[in-house]
Amino acid sequence: MKIPAPYLWFSAVGAFGGGIILVKEYFSGTRYEGKEKLDGKTVIITGATDGIGKETAKDLAKRGAKVYMASRDMKKCEEIRKEFVLESGNKFIYCRKCDLASQESIRQFASRFNSEESKLHILINNAGVMRCPRSLTLEGIEMQIGVNHFGHFLLTHLLLDKLKQSAPSRIINVSSVAHLRGKIDFDDLNSEKKYDPAAAYEQSKLANVLFTRELAKRLEGTGVTVNALHPGIVNTNIARHMGFVNSWFASIILKPLSWPFIRTPPRGAQTTLYAALDPSLEKVTGKYFSNCAEAEVSPQALDDDVARKLFLTSLRWTRLN
Repeated sequence: MKIPAPYLWFSAVGAFGGGIILVKEYFSGTRYEGKEKLDGKTVIITGATDGIGKETAKDLAKRGAKVYMASRDMKKCEEIRKEFVLESGNKFIYCRKCDLASQESIRQFASRFNSEESKLHILINNAGVMRCPRSLTLEGIEMQIGVNHFGHFLLTHLLLDKLKQSAPSRIINVSSVAHLRGKIDFDDLNSEKKYDPAAAYEQSKLANVLFTRELAKRLEGTGVTVNALHPGIVNTNIARHMGFVNSWFASIILKPLSWPFIRTPPRGAQTTLYAALDPSLEKVTGKYFSNCAEAEVSPQALDDDVARKLFLTSLRWTRLN
């Protein structure tokens, strides 16, 4: 019997589409399958109003955690908080002002949290900026390293006592595979002599990994672990400053071709959830994860002298010493 041509055509299209979906699923990375409940646990997450942070906060809220969303946009945060409460049935979700480009704002956030709460079980340093035009934090620090590293460095230190009191507890630093190309330039840490948006971003993500390793050493024996991770290449607003991404060529050609390889925000949140929740990681610290598994870091991320120097520099730049 002769098979009609339209049937063959639709069959071919269907097979091709199915193949694309399989490719998409493969490159979307490993799902975290843990079913842990977080009733009675308190969590802080920065950058919880968009992308990976929003999906992470939503998941934690559904697990019963008391979730503090540290955000600089209170209107947007409150809208999302209401959405989370309705979707999760969890009323213990809070918005708190925290602008990581202002060390005073960070101090005010931490002071209020420390006065309101007796415990902190999970701190997720998720917020970040990427390849933005050169701008400065309120303290005059280049924005990418100022927010991505120094802001979270200060926040973490101001919350350490609560984390220690709540042990076993975890600190999660969302870094990036971009750290592989990073270099800490102590001669121009603030990018005053030369500013390259990509290099500044890579430096800040390397700083996340170095901070993770150095802090893990300093927290040995406290019951507080600290780990870093790469969430994958995720479709979020973090790349909004990259002109090429918003170009006609990218919209018409690049984005359709790259779609199978780009993760959605829910899939991008999986390694964060793994690092924050997996029971097997309770005593694992100073590591770097990708696709819900330990991954190798760059040689420069293993330089203990650089890690220590950056840590001491960070103490000075955040006025913690």
